[in-house]
Amino acid sequence: MHVLIIEDEIHAARRLESLIYEVSPDAIIAGTVDAVKSSVKWLNTHPTPDLIFMDIQLGDGLSFEIFEMIDVKSPVIFTTAYDEYALKAFKVNSIDYILKPVDKEELQLAVKKFKTLTHDRQESGHKISDNISKVVELLSRKYKERFVIKVGEHLRTIEVKDIHYFFSADKATFCHTHDNRNHVLDFTLDQLEEMVDPSLYFRINRKYLVSTKAIKDIISYTNSRLKLILEGAKDEDCIVARERVQDFRNWLDR
Repeated sequence: MHVLIIEDEIHAARRLESLIYEVSPDAIIAGTVDAVKSSVKWLNTHPTPDLIFMDIQLGDGLSFEIFEMIDVKSPVIFTTAYDEYALKAFKVNSIDYILKPVDKEELQLAVKKFKTLTHDRQESGHKISDNISKVVELLSRKYKERFVIKVGEHLRTIEVKDIHYFFSADKATFCHTHDNRNHVLDFTLDQLEEMVDPSLYFRINRKYLVSTKAIKDIISYTNSRLKLILEGAKDEDCIVARERVQDFRNWLDR
């Protein structure tokens, strides 16, 4: 297995190289480069590596630029400090990612995943391009910062940072703010889920989209579910749906 490492931090590159040898003794480090331009040059002048470990932030730009300049035919495993919510599109087929600092077990799983996909290199290349586009969109996306609401005959704005949770009731959608007030919004919960930063708000069920700021207590509930006690909420439906419990735990533990 010939491996190319694209990493601009020398100590991180050396540590990654050492871990690669530990989890895959048959690996051969074909090269180590530290920038977008040098990566493009290396890939244009050397045989295609079996696998590339690629940091996202390089000294002369984002590594996504490499894909715009040349056709990268190798499967890629990204090593990055970016939040996993922005990188969820990587978790498919030939693409994987490891959050820094690189953990040996995570690296081992990523390499194992690569080895199960090497039988279909052509398909892998197409999916790399598709997912790079998705991730660039996610990373450049800007989330809602404020909402305009109507209060009597007046309009006022509410900062998203002041909203503890969103909820639906009586065929309407509301936001509950830090001053313990509810305000009607002209959006559905499905729309709001796309508008707000998923690292700050989590959809626990069909009725609630909550922030950690709102959670006063978390209680084990029937059928492997969780019940939340939210600031200012009297509703008994603040239950994390069973199929969302693990994702909710991961969201809390990020």
